[in-house]
This record gives sequence, C-alpha cells and structure tokens, in this order.
Amino acid sequence: MRSVFIENNTHPFSSPIQVHFCESFYFRLRGFMFQKGVAQTGGLLIVQPAESRLDAAIHMFFVNFDLGVVWINHQNIVVDTCLARRWRPFYMPANKAKMILEIHPGRLTDFSTGDHLMIDHE
Repeated sequence: MRSVFIENNTHPFSSPIQVHFCESFYFRLRGFMFQKGVAQTGGLLIVQPAESRLDAAIHMFFVNFDLGVVWINHQNIVVDTCLARRWRPFYMPANKAKMILEIHPGRLTDFSTGDHLMIDHE
C-alpha cells in the first residue's frame, strides 16, 4: 500500500500527515477494523470511485478506538468533519465526498469545512 502526504493549504500545520492511500474495495471495507490504534501523524485516505454522501459513509464496527474523520470532495476541499466514536454504526458526511481521511482524533482540529488540502503522492 502506498503512502501520501496531506497538507492543509488554508490552515497550515507544522508537519504533514503521512497516510496510507486506499483505493481497492478490500482496503476501503477494512479500514481500521481489528487494528490497535492510529499514530498521531498517520492514518488512511480512502478514495471512492465517485463522489457521494452514501458511498462516503463509514461504520466503526470492530474499530477499538475513536477516529477523526475528514470528508474531502474531488477538488480537495473539506466538506465535513467528525469525531467517530468506536463501535458506532454509521457516520455520513453532510455533503458529497470523494475521499475519507481517517486520522488520530487529536489531529481533527487541524481541519475545518472549506479548507483546501494538498495531497502529495510520493
């Protein structure tokens, strides 16, 4: 699985977040299920085939820790954020999203709706 760096062009933070880039159905389905945690500077960037609210929805079954979730559209604009609590059944963005950034909950304050992100593929 390849990695990408996420930077916030609107509200820069001191260091980029390095996340795993997930486009396959298997990795989109699995996410952080059965994992022990997420690093403060790590996470997953889940890319959907098309922009949608329903397809960008997530579940937290079998995820044993909380996650910061950032939904991003095809223009790399943040369309919604939330703190996803472990073992909850359903979270859906307020607007259509193409990508779901799942990060350490402590990094959620680095993102706001309307922020423009840079996704740097190594």
